[in-house]
Amino acid sequence: MWRYLKRVLIGKPLKTTDEGGQALSKFKALALLSSDALSSVAYGTEQITTILITLSMAALMYQIWVAALVLVLLAAITLSYQQIIHAYPSGGGAYVVASTNWGQGAGLVAGGSLLVDYMLTVAVSTTSATEAITSAIPALYSHQVLLSCLIVIGIMLLNLRGLRESASFLTLPVYLFIFMIIFMIIYGGYNILTGNIEYHASAGITAPVQGMTLVLFLRAFSSGSSSLTGVEAISNAVPNFKKPKSHNASATLAIMALILGIFFGGITYLSYYMGIVPNGHETVLSQIGEGVFGHGFLYYLLQLSTAMILAVAANTGFSAFPMLAYNMAKDKFLPHAYLDKGDRLGYSNGIISLAVGAVILILIFGGKTSSLIPLYAVGVFVPFTLSQSGMIIHWKRNKGKFWAGKATINFIGAFISVSLVICLFLLRFENVWPYLIVMPLLLRLFYKIHRHYKRVAEQLRVEETARSIAATHHYDGATVIVLVSGVTKVTAKAISYAQSIGDYVIAMHVSFDANPEKEHETAEEFKKEFPDVRFVDIHSSYRSIAQPTLRFCDVIAKRAEDRNYSTTVLVPQFVPRHPWENILHNQTSLRLRATLNSRQNIVIATYNYHLKE
Repeated sequence: MWRYLKRVLIGKPLKTTDEGGQALSKFKALALLSSDALSSVAYGTEQITTILITLSMAALMYQIWVAALVLVLLAAITLSYQQIIHAYPSGGGAYVVASTNWGQGAGLVAGGSLLVDYMLTVAVSTTSATEAITSAIPALYSHQVLLSCLIVIGIMLLNLRGLRESASFLTLPVYLFIFMIIFMIIYGGYNILTGNIEYHASAGITAPVQGMTLVLFLRAFSSGSSSLTGVEAISNAVPNFKKPKSHNASATLAIMALILGIFFGGITYLSYYMGIVPNGHETVLSQIGEGVFGHGFLYYLLQLSTAMILAVAANTGFSAFPMLAYNMAKDKFLPHAYLDKGDRLGYSNGIISLAVGAVILILIFGGKTSSLIPLYAVGVFVPFTLSQSGMIIHWKRNKGKFWAGKATINFIGAFISVSLVICLFLLRFENVWPYLIVMPLLLRLFYKIHRHYKRVAEQLRVEETARSIAATHHYDGATVIVLVSGVTKVTAKAISYAQSIGDYVIAMHVSFDANPEKEHETAEEFKKEFPDVRFVDIHSSYRSIAQPTLRFCDVIAKRAEDRNYSTTVLVPQFVPRHPWENILHNQTSLRLRATLNSRQNIVIATYNYHLKE
């Protein structure tokens, strides 16, 4: 029943060789990876006006100047991440840049910040989508948390189906939103020029405002900069693009930044000109739409497109989080489960983890976007600072054409980003203090995981003295199949034990399409270490170990049974010293034993190697 339900929700498994067909064109990548950044205009201007209105109506004039500074930062960040895309085309974004140029600690701070930030991306996007829905349908206001959680689950299932299908699904809402916002800005500008929209701004752009301070301006700027979240997602997902990957990713980033700049500037100007005042029951964008279109069909279409893109904006997190988790797991700072691809060639464990984290955040903060925004901004601008300052080191080390100019762009972006981080901690500490608790805990977790993997590798490494074959006794005709994943101390001792109880030993390995060179190296290394043991490599196009193993064992067992011989399948596994450490390892041996237990003519045995550290 579970397998049937899984096929209905997710679809049939894809071969590893189909991965090229999952690569993204610029058109689909813009929908898949830019929805977070583009959708942030739905709440970016509102965050600015919410801060400024605490002083007076006249202070709303400063939203124009705040927006101008945000656009300067957008330009610097876009140019900087274009450089990162070309310099580090393997993906990983701020984590890889900071690790390479600042060191492991800085890389983990950037990576940990982004992991949490992507969870916040999903939470903020879905709660904002729910607010857009309740602005148009007030009867649903009391069900915001439930609606947000359902949206997260729906997008998770969509992403589990694979990149290509999720990108195809997202094309309509993203491009509908782009069309509606551009149309609203153009139509609103036309109405302003023709006098159909009256000037309601409470103060001129250059008018002095009594009581205005630099602190209040910086608070508004730090809140408005939330509109730049999601810009880094494309640099994390470069491997997902069609070839030439770096060129297509860079072009997509430029297109996204241009659209985002036009949207943010246009919406902020309309908000200022129309004298829009934020309130708790209707968003600023909704008020602008009502002022431009009236309360008719176009208004509801705008609200629908806004709700849809805010809902699918969470998809940016679902695209970037698994790739970041993959890079950190590859460096042994996250569980190796994040390295595994699912049936649809997506990193399913990362997708599911992100959804669970986002739902928890929505429940903790009660679905309130305003409570999530400051923490969201810190999670973005700490990696911005580390990546852009890291690129200055990169250019200084590697030089190249116009490296001084490129380093200057990175310096401007890094300076504004670090200023924003300082402002957020000084001026919004009541909202961002959890970062100072969560980040040390994450760093401790990363280092603990890394130490565990290092200790395991040291204990499993094959030594010359550990390869003695002690054949104490044999059972005539007994065939022993040893399931091996690589050449380790566990493998060596398991084969030694198999040769002591069996007359004929076969080492069976399952290889995938994902890394044929590595699989070939494993085969050559095994034959060198154990020349007297038959090595069989079974190829799996669907990244499944259990089914190829079962088919092979069935064939061997049938031949042995015809000759009245016994067949034993030996499953080697290492046992961590601490029970909690089991979650850091893929429980392949459990799945293999569960699969093989269905066969009556096969004896299942487990060789346990206990780790001492």
